Amino acid sequence: MRTTFDQASVRLYFLDDAGEGGSASTLFYGPLSEALQIGAQQPEDVQAGLYLATENDVVAFLDLDD
Repeated sequence: MRTTFDQASVRLYFLDDAGEGGSASTLFYGPLSEALQIGAQQPEDVQAGLYLATENDVVAFLDLDD
């Protein structure tokens, strides 16, 4: 993820791959630091499907939550 400062604007979303084609549900738009907090509060099975998108990149939540 190229943009990594804690106030970078991100979209935190859940990518549900069940069903036909799956769907993306947005949980939060705002600073990266808050998105990481919200993601950490989700159940483990949901965390596995969470992604963070900036204006120039997308990364799996679990790749950043260390």
